[in-house]
Amino acid sequence: MGASKQLSNDLKTKIVQHYGLEEGYKKLSQRCKLSVSTVRNIVRKWKATGTVLVKARSGRPSKILERQRRRMVRTVKNSPQTTFKDLQPHLAADGVTVHRSTIQRTLHKEKLYGRVMWKKPFLHTRHKQSRLRYANEHLDKPASFWNKVLWTDETKIELFGHNKGRYAWRQKNTAFQEKHLLPTVKFGGGSIMLWGCVASAGTGNLVKVEGRMDSTQYQQILGNNVEESVTKLKLRRGWIFQQDNDPKHCSKSTRAFMQRNKYNVLEWPSQSPDLNIIENLWDDLKRAVHARQPSNLTELEMFCKEEWSKIPSSRIHTLIRGYRKRLESVILAKGGSTKY
Repeated sequence: MGASKQLSNDLKTKIVQHYGLEEGYKKLSQRCKLSVSTVRNIVRKWKATGTVLVKARSGRPSKILERQRRRMVRTVKNSPQTTFKDLQPHLAADGVTVHRSTIQRTLHKEKLYGRVMWKKPFLHTRHKQSRLRYANEHLDKPASFWNKVLWTDETKIELFGHNKGRYAWRQKNTAFQEKHLLPTVKFGGGSIMLWGCVASAGTGNLVKVEGRMDSTQYQQILGNNVEESVTKLKLRRGWIFQQDNDPKHCSKSTRAFMQRNKYNVLEWPSQSPDLNIIENLWDDLKRAVHARQPSNLTELEMFCKEEWSKIPSSRIHTLIRGYRKRLESVILAKGGSTKY
């Protein structure tokens, strides 16, 4: 039987076919130049199973029984942050001692995989309702509407970026060569806060925020940069101003400032950075700036302004064209978090 495993399926099928024509084992063995026992085993298998194919072996029985597997799957679905170490004691209580890789393989078979959790703003019910209302109200807005929006936001950018989790290819005993080290400075090396704006035509002004921004400084930034950016980006009459619901953006004095200057402010749902296209551009900016490796805060600010001006309008057009999909994602999630 051992030899028959090495035979092609075509040859095995041929043997069975000729056996069906009432050829005996001996004649078949001579025709195919095989031993009589090999021919006999092929025919017997065909009679017993109806096939000449070698079926996949089940292998060693799993230590984790079906009941334990179901309980383990139920546990991780109900508590997604459960670790392998959390699961091992439950199995040990049933007398099952297994390595974490065994648990991992079992969960993989159920299409459950460990992944890094995304960080998203916490959403209360009122936030979800507000997001859902915004998405429904703006879902069918034409492209001409979004082309009139001046998107604004602030972001913090660190001198050395987010270095946690970076990897480097290196040989043994080269860990402390300078090219394999991540630079660190006491207290992080510093950072700057930026305010910026964009519209469909491109990027507007980008300015550094001095110190901790309050309502007064925010209004000064708007006064010095919004009208200038509107002119630069050729936004026509009826343009729309977008901002989030940060307290300094919504203070009584800021609202009065916007009324005096006749800002047409887009009603915005709280806790919704995923609905602001400028967030994607902040990511683009930080990658480009950190690739240039600024050595001090002055260089950091300079590189930020240079890279901001290089962002192509085509990138912004793509984000605006795909805005309906963001709104659809919010509706699908019933106001919950999205992938954006």
